[in-house]
Amino acid sequence: MGRIVSAVLALPMGVNGLAMLFAGLWWYGVVPGVTATGPFNPHFVRDIGAAYLVTAAALGAFAWRPREAWPALCGASAFLTLHAGVHVFDAACGTKPLAAVTRDFAGVYLPALITLVLALRRPAA
Repeated sequence: MGRIVSAVLALPMGVNGLAMLFAGLWWYGVVPGVTATGPFNPHFVRDIGAAYLVTAAALGAFAWRPREAWPALCGASAFLTLHAGVHVFDAACGTKPLAAVTRDFAGVYLPALITLVLALRRPAA
């Protein structure tokens, strides 16, 4: 089951990373809440897009060979969990924290939670 979940999650992570790398301005305009974080910074968007591509590759590798790719999955989980933590902090400091958490739930918090659960359920050696 974890392999299927990992493979399915790799797809949107990869698409997101590619969009950030190759269509950053479009991505900036269509993802809810992004424009409220400040002006478009193409370098920053591409940097984070690269992190999403690495995350997608780790999830895909884990789906293919879970025991061997578990360390990569842990790295992906660390990035997504820390990224979610930044969103928690920003929401807590904002004027509408519940709205921010609701907006970011599917795209930020849920992937972080899923990868964290997969990482904590280390495959048997």
